[in-house]
Amino acid sequence: MAQIERPTHPSSSAEAWALTAERASLTTFFFDFDGVLSPVTEDPDASQPVPEIPGVLERLAASVARVVIVSARPVSFLRSRFASLEHVDLYGLYGLEMWHDGKVVTEPAAEEWVPAMTELAEQARAELPEPARVEYKRLSVALHYRTDPSLAPAIERWGHEQAERHGLKIQNGRMVVELKPPVDQDKGMVITEVVRNAGCAWYFGDDMSDIKAFDALRAREAVDPDFFGMAVAVANPETGAEVSSAADLTLESPHAVAAFLTEGLQRF
Repeated sequence: MAQIERPTHPSSSAEAWALTAERASLTTFFFDFDGVLSPVTEDPDASQPVPEIPGVLERLAASVARVVIVSARPVSFLRSRFASLEHVDLYGLYGLEMWHDGKVVTEPAAEEWVPAMTELAEQARAELPEPARVEYKRLSVALHYRTDPSLAPAIERWGHEQAERHGLKIQNGRMVVELKPPVDQDKGMVITEVVRNAGCAWYFGDDMSDIKAFDALRAREAVDPDFFGMAVAVANPETGAEVSSAADLTLESPHAVAAFLTEGLQRF
């Protein structure tokens, strides 16, 4: 008789929480920021985590091995929103930056691109039509068209032209086109490295770049039958269908994320 293999993946969120509680000391929770811990706003600088989130993350960090925010935002921005958190690790700009031992550590290969990104941001402000928003992030430039979605074709065309001209990478997202240095780094690579010695991991995301993080959990499950991961999508009208189709579970909003974590922490 053929041996029946133990399923490596939880069949429900209730089972996942139960398994997580059993392996709390081996568990890492990962979160994107925009659209997951904070509602997406027309002005990127106005984004704030929902009120319950900082406290929930601090409680979670006291219950599991590690809590990590992995965002397209710079570490400096994340620090400004989570200054009170002492036990949450920060990875900014898709992992090009990290907060370590009280300072920002930058991927060396990306550092040399700071002048080019500065010039590109100035060029974008001069050439793109209003009301497009240009978000300068030191190591990347995000071109937002949420205030006028009809600008999408023009902004996407301009972004691809600049990427080809300067040898940059393109990251598409929720009503945004982001130009990044040609450095091999993304959220999936961050997750792959961090979960190397983990027994369990959760990732909460809402955008296309988060699918690579989901894939990293799947890849770890494929090579380690004792590991399980939960990919959690947060619903949105732009990329929600694609992200949800790659996830195990979908929550309705950042407020629902806070409530879901609060309920899950009762199992510890």
